[in-house]
Amino acid sequence: MKNSSKDNLAQFLNTKAALYEQPDFITDDPISIPHLFSASQDIEIAGFFAAILAWGNRKSIINSCKRLLQLMDQAPYDFVMNFEETDLKPFVHFVHRTFNATDLFHFLDFLQYQYKTQKQPSLQTAFSKHLQPGDTTVENALVGFRRSFFDAKTFPHYPARTQKHIATPERKSACKRLNMYLRWMVRSNEKGVDFGLWKKIRPAQLVCPLDLHVARVARHFNLLHRPNNDWQAALELSGQLRLLDPEDPVRYDFALFGLGVIEKF
Repeated sequence: MKNSSKDNLAQFLNTKAALYEQPDFITDDPISIPHLFSASQDIEIAGFFAAILAWGNRKSIINSCKRLLQLMDQAPYDFVMNFEETDLKPFVHFVHRTFNATDLFHFLDFLQYQYKTQKQPSLQTAFSKHLQPGDTTVENALVGFRRSFFDAKTFPHYPARTQKHIATPERKSACKRLNMYLRWMVRSNEKGVDFGLWKKIRPAQLVCPLDLHVARVARHFNLLHRPNNDWQAALELSGQLRLLDPEDPVRYDFALFGLGVIEKF
């Protein structure tokens, strides 16, 4: 990309990123779910489920998340810390697309293990502990997180069906939902959209959440050439965005998503 073209594109995307990275964006987006809370652990847990359930119609996603949180009495961290098997009966009919109670129970087991058994104050360490010195992206964090999530020594009876709900670069997935979750937790809350709760992962290491809309717009601007929307495509796009903003490349997620979904670019 020539310098003049790069500068023009950067200016255009900066304008669009500023347009969409604002509280008005939250209303109809799954990120509205963690914004219902103020305590960091509640935000982490609500955000994790909102990201994992973020496929399909956005209204349906938000409704499913609210239904799940209602079952937790609007206190996700307290529920995770204190639930026993008998407390799970009201959840047996919970379903969102192919995510059902069987999957949910393993997710709750993992969260309780992280916060209560491991005595971790944050879900951040479940990702950040897998980073290696010199890592320029969160690839190792995502790979390690999934391995821990389904560690047979810790969870000898985890349901095999649940593996499809946690993506990994090892299987070439673009990991859109987990990358979106990391964006929420890591990027600054200066604009009132993301949260900036996690400091052990740098914004510069984030990978852009890649869905059909973002990929289409990215290809239009020659930010993405790979034909498949896989992990390598997510890395390619993020590398191009890093040329525009080395410290915070994923802020352009707002521009690409807004152009694709809202402006139908």
